[in-house]
Amino acid sequence: MKKSLKFALVLGLLIGIGSLGARGEEMAIKDGSKVFFDYNLTVDGEVIDSSDGRTPLEYIQGQNQIVPGLEKALLGLKAGDEKTVTVSPEEGYGLIDPEALREVPKTSLPPELELQVGMVLGMQGPSGRPLPVKVSEIKDESVIMDFNHPLAGKELNFKVKVVSVE
Repeated sequence: MKKSLKFALVLGLLIGIGSLGARGEEMAIKDGSKVFFDYNLTVDGEVIDSSDGRTPLEYIQGQNQIVPGLEKALLGLKAGDEKTVTVSPEEGYGLIDPEALREVPKTSLPPELELQVGMVLGMQGPSGRPLPVKVSEIKDESVIMDFNHPLAGKELNFKVKVVSVE
């Protein structure tokens, strides 16, 4: 076999290994790892989000890009590992904060808006990012808005499968 062909085959094997470490073992998730995983998120017995039919979710371990409880549970897993994880509100989107309920004058809302308790409005947060706000109560001259994250106070149930670790 020619030397260049042999080199190409070895290089191809190394590239194909992908998530294997220097000695051939699979890499475990650690701080700084780029992780791709599939998931189903269930809250109150209902699947509310999933990567089914989409590309796996990507994050970097240790950079607070996903909820803390899930990030902690994924630490040490390897490509191919599957795990069911229950994340408490404290380790997810937080507890419900009564201070996040604010009274807003109706005059600050579009007049054509037909308000209903429970409806979610898209507002702009201080950073310019979209912020979902739920209508909690409608009064004569004002509306009580709930600025808590929609999943605040909820237990999150994830079923995850690690696709790859880099």
